[in-house]
Amino acid sequence: MADFTKKAIRNAFVKLLNEKPLKQISVRDIVEECGINRNTFYYHFQDIPSLVEAIIQDDADRLISQFPKISSIEECLNAMITFSLQNRKAVLHIYRSVNRDIYEQYQWRVCEYAAGVYLDEILGEKSLSENDRTIMIEYIKCISFGLVIDWLDHGMRDDIHDFIHRICELKEGDLERMIERCIQDSAVPS
Repeated sequence: MADFTKKAIRNAFVKLLNEKPLKQISVRDIVEECGINRNTFYYHFQDIPSLVEAIIQDDADRLISQFPKISSIEECLNAMITFSLQNRKAVLHIYRSVNRDIYEQYQWRVCEYAAGVYLDEILGEKSLSENDRTIMIEYIKCISFGLVIDWLDHGMRDDIHDFIHRICELKEGDLERMIERCIQDSAVPS
């Protein structure tokens, strides 16, 4: 029953968030929307920011569980973007609110996960020093994060899938060359 109520609160909040900015939503609005009392809301969530954080965390966990393997960064970026497009107004309302940092933490977490899984997929049997692996994950994470944040800053334009596809086409082979360079550098005696 608790999961059902939490889900009802979450759904009511996302519905309201798709209608108006975060700062205009009160606990009263949420409980009226889902037909519960205030005490029930506070049983599950401390306040609206904790609700925002829980929703973002759940979505990050869901996205990560959907992609135990990632054959391309494009695949993962498109999954993040598809979710955001389905909830465009809600995402922008959170992103443009005082809770922006929570959304950015979500993006960092998902981008870091995707970068690590993708790098491991490309590496296959090859191995890198832990330092080089960390550097490459950071590189992939920063590029992915930057693309998503820039997209959000510009109002979530609809052509983002084409844009990401083109960037991925242009960068094709970059990571493989970086891996080869790391392997060559580790083979050269100092």
